[in-house]
Amino acid sequence: MDSITQALLGASVQASLLGRWQGRKSLLYGAMLGTLPDLDVLIDFGDAVANTTYHRGFSHSLFVLSVLAVALAWLIRRIRPHPDYSGMRLFLTLWLVLITHVTLDAFTSYGTQLLWPLTSAPIAWSSVFIIDPLYSVPLLLAVLAGAIAGFGGRATRWKTAALILSTLYLGFTLTGKQMAERRVEAVLTRNDLQAQQLFSTPTPFNSLLWRVILVDGEDYYETLVGWFDTAPPELVRLPRNEGLATVLADSPQHERLQWFTGGVMRYDVIDDLLLVTDLRLGMTGFHPFRFALAERVADDWRLIDHVERLPSERGDMDRLRQIWQRIWQQQPELPLAEWASALEHR
Repeated sequence: MDSITQALLGASVQASLLGRWQGRKSLLYGAMLGTLPDLDVLIDFGDAVANTTYHRGFSHSLFVLSVLAVALAWLIRRIRPHPDYSGMRLFLTLWLVLITHVTLDAFTSYGTQLLWPLTSAPIAWSSVFIIDPLYSVPLLLAVLAGAIAGFGGRATRWKTAALILSTLYLGFTLTGKQMAERRVEAVLTRNDLQAQQLFSTPTPFNSLLWRVILVDGEDYYETLVGWFDTAPPELVRLPRNEGLATVLADSPQHERLQWFTGGVMRYDVIDDLLLVTDLRLGMTGFHPFRFALAERVADDWRLIDHVERLPSERGDMDRLRQIWQRIWQQQPELPLAEWASALEHR
């Protein structure tokens, strides 16, 4: 999730549990601690693929953060004990601030290694876009109320109410994800189609319109499913070019990306470069994680040792407007094939 939302979440959690004694400082302490796991972005792991796939690794581990919460609680109680609340309450607060951060990250499509150092695939429930105002706004209002009105009387209850509302919203997004997948699976069954893999994720800044990807060997399908749709979703077939992956058989970066994305990737050859795109993130044709893993020299392919991430466009307001209109009206469908054709160019 974005750093602002994580700071708001941390501030709300700490204010709910310790605001009575720490006052407005609880908002500051919680916001700072709530952004701590994301400081791993300051570490250079070697190249762009490593930086992408090791992010949300050790710093987002439930095991590591639980130990860190114990250490911080012990250190704070030793240096600056507070007579009005126990060490257990302090530990629980710190632990929840840290754990809610990484749990919220797991609701996005990126992938969070909650069980590090275990080598299981990153967890990506992919029911929330990385920026979702409907989740963040209640927390923002509660934090502003605490900063302005303080924590006297029943003021702390506003933080708790905001946390409950935001948590219920996460439940709603999971319901939307199930709705979208069921409708697509019904189309597959009706047309006697099969797919190697199904991946669903919300479209930018909302949880009412869902993008569903079906991996099918050399190709993949994309479709959009909304809560207010009345007709079955239309599957758009797009080239995936999986055969190009044989060029990358000895590429450690490609192996790492396969593990990280679960294989939801696309391959393209552009200007004698073999590009690999993570299809899970962003929007059709606008994907922030794209890498050149090999280059063609004469008639041979040569793996690129130090991989860099290609610059990417983030779309434009006109396309966001079209996505917004598509939420409410199924027709006309968005031109997914036209948008995806942007991946055929650098």
